[in-house]
Amino acid sequence: MSLYKQLLIGICLFTLVIFCGNFFVSLESSREQYRNQLSAHAQDAATALGVSLTANIDDPTMVELMVSSIFDSGYFSRIRVVDIKTGKVIQERSDAPQSADVPGWFADLVHINPGQGDAIVSRGWEQVARVEVVSHPMFALARLWNNMIGSLIWLISCSALGLLGAMWLLRRQLRPLNYIVEQATAISRREFLNVPALPKTPEFRRVIETINMMVTQLKALFNEQAQRTEALRQEAYNDSLTGLSNRRAFDIHLQSRLSDEENAAGHLILIRLQDLAGLNQRMGGAKTDELLKAVGRIMTHVQGRYFHGDGLLARVRGGEFALVTPTILPQEMDTLMGTLASQFKTLYETGLSDVTPVAHFAHADFYYGDTPQTVLIRADNLLAMAETEMSYFASQSRSLVVITDDDHHTWYHRLAAVMQTESFELYSQPVYQCNSRQVILHHKILARIKAENGEIIPAGRFMPWIHRLGLGKRMDQVMLKQTLREMAKSTDNVALSISGESVADDVSLDALLSPLKSAPQLASRLTLELDENELPDPERVSAIMTRLKEAGCNLGIQHFGGRFHLIGNLPQWGLAWIKVDGSYIRNINKEEDKKLFIQAIYWATRQINLPLIAERVETMGELAELEKIGLYGAMGRFFGEVSSLPQPSPTLLVQDARPHPAENR
Repeated sequence: MSLYKQLLIGICLFTLVIFCGNFFVSLESSREQYRNQLSAHAQDAATALGVSLTANIDDPTMVELMVSSIFDSGYFSRIRVVDIKTGKVIQERSDAPQSADVPGWFADLVHINPGQGDAIVSRGWEQVARVEVVSHPMFALARLWNNMIGSLIWLISCSALGLLGAMWLLRRQLRPLNYIVEQATAISRREFLNVPALPKTPEFRRVIETINMMVTQLKALFNEQAQRTEALRQEAYNDSLTGLSNRRAFDIHLQSRLSDEENAAGHLILIRLQDLAGLNQRMGGAKTDELLKAVGRIMTHVQGRYFHGDGLLARVRGGEFALVTPTILPQEMDTLMGTLASQFKTLYETGLSDVTPVAHFAHADFYYGDTPQTVLIRADNLLAMAETEMSYFASQSRSLVVITDDDHHTWYHRLAAVMQTESFELYSQPVYQCNSRQVILHHKILARIKAENGEIIPAGRFMPWIHRLGLGKRMDQVMLKQTLREMAKSTDNVALSISGESVADDVSLDALLSPLKSAPQLASRLTLELDENELPDPERVSAIMTRLKEAGCNLGIQHFGGRFHLIGNLPQWGLAWIKVDGSYIRNINKEEDKKLFIQAIYWATRQINLPLIAERVETMGELAELEKIGLYGAMGRFFGEVSSLPQPSPTLLVQDARPHPAENR
């Protein structure tokens, strides 16, 4: 029972006790007074009637007239005239009137005895009759009833005012407790809030100050852990001079990319500065460092312009840089290389280098099943060819993957038809709880499409075209509808990837979430996932979280690891989970640096009770190491291949689903 209800009941009981006590004390003090008044009233009436009858006792008519006159003029229960000698009643009037304003139960409760009086009627010196008068306590009962009603109204009014005042005072005084509840709830949502206004009550002030101190310390500990982990990641996977990824991060990313059937195909661009050692001797270390930083800025700009930040840019050693990218059209690659040549020529013209060409470029394709050594050897050979010919650029693409304008047209109509008919092939991959592999946390929904010849095309082949053709938002909406239909057939929890463009603004987000309005019962089992590289700014993520909570679903981050500085914002977002990118999971039981990095992420997220899930677990050794660290869940081929879902009919009622980012479709 709430405190307000207890207060209301307490005040009502207190009012009732006061009223009952006051009534009975007043009754006891008034009862004798009213009894005396009734007796005096009866005696006065009897005396007056006796005197009046002295001269008319022998006239029955006058006796009746006088008795009736007295009886009708007051509150009497009975008046009678009795012959003293014979005891015979000469005249009698009696009645038992009840006041309409006084309930019978009240009269029984008060129980005031009627007053009695008598007088002797004489004829000369002879006593001939006796007058007996019994008063009715009606006026006393009416007086007591009115007093009781007045007291009750007064006490109820005072109690109501007291209750309102007490509730206002209590609400004001206990407001800090509401703040404490909000703080505790926020901590459970992985948020850290401080109470800005301290209460004036000393006891509550001390409590709030203590809670604020605790929250501040928790936030400081989390930020400290996040900074320590980010420093560890920077040291392990970043080049200190340019701020780009280092050789270790490059090897991990390339290995992970080549082993991922979903997203394997792409390009490797190698860049090697010409005569870096000579430049260092001729121009000095500071000038050479400026050149390396300038190359890093140029490559970062190219990565953002042509690949929207996808892929990985690394300084692999000395003056050698590598860019791993998704697939693009040959014309786009030619334009990219032309841009690089122009930008690097500017480095020579501005004096950052005294040789031309400033660098040599090599471009090689890679595909699922290639080994890192094969791809690197191919790129190195091309780079050596460019250096021998003293040209900027050398390229070699395998003929089976050359992309033509006909492919552009074909892919557009193929994807448009799939979205029009809402006929993506849905697959799922279970996510298991670590240390309890029989418990399935949720199912990750993946997308495939069926080609005209019946071939099932994985996301790694069609997702680049989705982005190139600007169909990402439309695909997310279709995938959500299809997934909702599948969710209506089961009770499983579901995770679905969405692209960053679907949440970039409120209009796009409304369009994405509109199917949930017709299936609110499914939203609680749905978690949308954003790729780490597609996360908008922190303020926008907070706004997205608010909208998703209103819709009833959750948000998670997948492929996490490259932007660890984001972990400082995790407490205020209230995410469902974080999925660590598979590149940091592969061979974690054999590579100490990956183990240390995952441990750092785990301890940072554990402080805010944020579940950590590993992606692409492939061996028992990897899983055992993750269980030892304490991760919450895991997914990957170790648990089995992805399985297909029955394709829903486009005519079925939309129930519940989930979007996709560029990777897990």
